[in-house]
Amino acid sequence: MFAARVEVLEMQEWSMRRVLWTLLGTLAVGTCAFAFEELGGAFDGSPADASIAYNGPADDAVARLNRKLQDGSIQLKYDPVQGSDLRSVLEALHVPVESQVVAMARTSVQQRIIHPGNPRTLYFNDSVIIGYVRGGFIEAAAQDPRQGMMFYTLARNGQMTFQRKNDCLACHLAYDTMGVPGTLLRSVFPQPDGNVLPGTGRYATDHRSPVEQRYGGWYVTGKTGPARHLGNLFFADPDKAEAPPKAQLLSTLAGKLDPALYLSPYSDIVPLQVFDHQMHMMNLLTRVGWEARWAKAEQPATLAPRMKNAAQELVDYLLFVDEAPFEGKIEGGSGFAEEFAAAGPFDSRRRSLRQFDLEHRLMRYPCSYMIYSEAFDDLPEEAKDAIYQRLWAVLSGRVNGGKYARLSAADRQAVLEILRETKKGLPAYFSPQASRAAASVDGLR
Repeated sequence: MFAARVEVLEMQEWSMRRVLWTLLGTLAVGTCAFAFEELGGAFDGSPADASIAYNGPADDAVARLNRKLQDGSIQLKYDPVQGSDLRSVLEALHVPVESQVVAMARTSVQQRIIHPGNPRTLYFNDSVIIGYVRGGFIEAAAQDPRQGMMFYTLARNGQMTFQRKNDCLACHLAYDTMGVPGTLLRSVFPQPDGNVLPGTGRYATDHRSPVEQRYGGWYVTGKTGPARHLGNLFFADPDKAEAPPKAQLLSTLAGKLDPALYLSPYSDIVPLQVFDHQMHMMNLLTRVGWEARWAKAEQPATLAPRMKNAAQELVDYLLFVDEAPFEGKIEGGSGFAEEFAAAGPFDSRRRSLRQFDLEHRLMRYPCSYMIYSEAFDDLPEEAKDAIYQRLWAVLSGRVNGGKYARLSAADRQAVLEILRETKKGLPAYFSPQASRAAASVDGLR
């Protein structure tokens, strides 16, 4: 009885929230310069729906680590110099220290203790984000292959374990996360104490965002060419809150904080760029998966058109079709670029979707490495079928007008060849033989 009552309340709250999101989304599109014209909107259903069951058991990387912590097969090590178990957590989850990016604005659950001299550090791999503030606690967000982002904090309760924290959804389940549990990546205008300057807005950022709207409230190290951004800056006047004529460059964070107290002296521009891309990609994968499951259970007649629309949006993002252009070469110094690119997988010509360009665009070959993720592989078959069909249509050149013209024939061919050798489960129509047969048929029309 009590559980049923809770579910009813959750569904009522969800319906009210969706109405609010619709209103906020309409206002954002009409009044905010940073809203995207093709914003996908919010998920139609509820996390409490039987087809979703978000509160069920999780099987993400942190949940798997938790099971090992509980059975004693892994133990975390406290570092008295760093004042935390952070390094041990990163090692256990295979998250590279080189991925460190540093936020100094007061915008998270630990905002009370965050300031430019005591910033929040974030580390990530393809499925996990770890956050830490000195004097606070370790946070974790991990993408469950089916359920989307799960949120945890590391608790010292006699036995070191991660505790699931659904109260994080108060912020991390919103219109900006597409109505699914996800990540929020924003650029703000911080004051010298780290508080957001009153009277200013904030930019929801990803790889489509102009560089001059990015990194407000973040430290940024490395070379950014002639590009302007909001990183490393503080603001006092709402009327003058904009990117300066030239970005403020830092080679390391020495002088901003004590390097001995942090795992890395960098908040590298290259992992920041990758983070921009990946956070929205993770939300998209969750939203498409949830929408497929919900539509199949609740509105089967709408499943095919929903998946067709969702596939177009996801594939456009997967192929960086709307990526903001680079204004010059960017260079990091943390070693992240080299480690990330070395992870592969590689085709027989040593090409990989993890190799960078960094002068004209982010990736050398314009297709996201997230196509290899568990979240992609675990999408419902109806979703994957629609995505692969759209991906083939673009890469084969059948879709090539308008914004798709930026994908050169060489780009499309390279991505096709890499996927053929490295992506498991690729449909047979991606094969060279099928491609030649399709080209012959097209030639006869």
